[in-house]
Amino acid sequence: MFNEQLRQAILNEYHDYHFYRSMYKLTDDPYLQGFIEHIYEDEKSHYEMFQQLYYMLTGTFVQNFPEPQLCTDLKDCIKDAIRDELEGAEVYKEMLLLIPIQQAYAPLFVAMHDETEHAIRLSTMLHFL
Repeated sequence: MFNEQLRQAILNEYHDYHFYRSMYKLTDDPYLQGFIEHIYEDEKSHYEMFQQLYYMLTGTFVQNFPEPQLCTDLKDCIKDAIRDELEGAEVYKEMLLLIPIQQAYAPLFVAMHDETEHAIRLSTMLHFL
């Protein structure tokens, strides 16, 4: 169960990285771009940490990713992203209770915290729009 949740988290983080990169291109406001850049760099870090953890657990990496959904409307994407980030934090909290090895704790805790921070950043961005 944990490995499958981790596999899905890797797919989600891959998607989110590309989603936020496309969101970045929809604004020329340096303040908003800074928030978005911070988020997509975190998502990349989560993806890398989770891939490493998955390899530790299974001896393989998650591959064959579906084409990521890209952002085309900044305001709508922010609204969806707030929901998704908060849901992600909940999933990681649940996964923390199931960790099969101690090395899983740090990446899940960091990602859980970052997802909550992302929701705050996105809510702030929505306020400015």
